[in-house]
Amino acid sequence: MIKKRSLMIAGHPTSVTLEAEFWEALKELAAARGTTVSALVEQIDREREGNLSSAIRVWVLNAVRGR
Repeated sequence: MIKKRSLMIAGHPTSVTLEAEFWEALKELAAARGTTVSALVEQIDREREGNLSSAIRVWVLNAVRGR
């Protein structure tokens, strides 16, 4: 199931659409790093190329693979 969520990134509201599994993985990865989902997405946003939702998916995949 695809879920759209609103987040604050760099002080600006934005909406991100991801599959529920990616939201759950992102939440777990943020908790493991002692940070919030919003802060983690802000970091991903600063480093990304292209679409934010795609960048989050790739980041989560790389994090799970240990990269």
